[in-house]
Amino acid sequence: MNITDKDRVLLDLLGENARASIARLAKEMGLSRTTVQTRLERLEREGVIAGYGLRLSEAYSSSLARAHVMITLAPKVLAEVCASFQSIHAVKSLHSVSGSFDLIAVVEAPSISELDQLVDEIGMIEGVERTLSLIILSTRISR
Repeated sequence: MNITDKDRVLLDLLGENARASIARLAKEMGLSRTTVQTRLERLEREGVIAGYGLRLSEAYSSSLARAHVMITLAPKVLAEVCASFQSIHAVKSLHSVSGSFDLIAVVEAPSISELDQLVDEIGMIEGVERTLSLIILSTRISR
């Protein structure tokens, strides 16, 4: 993929507001609408832009209890454990990591008690040997 500096600016603007009009994007970038539309279509066609999503307000997001759950697995169960996580919608992302843990799950729930139940649910997944939870107190930077 050949991404230019202007493409990165366009991606940053879309990251701030994916619903921005082509005219607004063009004005902010100092380019014509046709040029911006062409860039956007190319980025979509090349798979750089896979889709557009929802970004929740800070007021709503801050009302949720969120945590990073570090997970240690038994040997050779990664695929099965990852498949188990697919059905847990409170798991917002799951990352393979290096170090003393095998996975890190980013989870959120409406309350601390529901977050506690969620961590218990993760711990009961076949193949999960140990978890360590870090509750997120505040988010300093979110991009």
